[in-house]
Amino acid sequence: MFFSEAGARPRTCEASPSEHRKWVEVFKACDEDNKGYLSREDFKVAVVMLFGYKPSKIEVDSLMSSINPSTSGILLESFLNIVRKKKEAQLYRNEIRHIFTAFDVHYRGFLTLEDFKKAFRQVAPKLPERTILEVFREVDQDSDGHISFRDFEYAMKCGQKEA
Repeated sequence: MFFSEAGARPRTCEASPSEHRKWVEVFKACDEDNKGYLSREDFKVAVVMLFGYKPSKIEVDSLMSSINPSTSGILLESFLNIVRKKKEAQLYRNEIRHIFTAFDVHYRGFLTLEDFKKAFRQVAPKLPERTILEVFREVDQDSDGHISFRDFEYAMKCGQKEA
């Protein structure tokens, strides 16, 4: 897909020393009784503290099934890894939102073919219009002539997987 060539790539991020300290502090604060690990309930509280939302049962189940069964919960190193990956995903989503907003010059919450053409004329003036039309049609899966942020985000992420 075209977007994989557009340069939108998730960035790996190293936590600053202060972020790392904060994550460790949250782990310790949520580790009831100083067990050395976070139970599923402890983990939910930690996510609320760090990201401001309560993770779904599906998200927690998926995470808990991926940890070492010999441990009773999420150890500090695993927790730090999970938090780093969640932060990377959050940053990547914010980048995608920023790109979408730059394309959505009329602030309508969707993109039209004309929005697409105008944006690509600015960032890739030599790109054939035929290619822009093909990309638009591929992303506009319901063929309604509009691309929502959700469609745009999906296309950017799928393009990343193909790269």
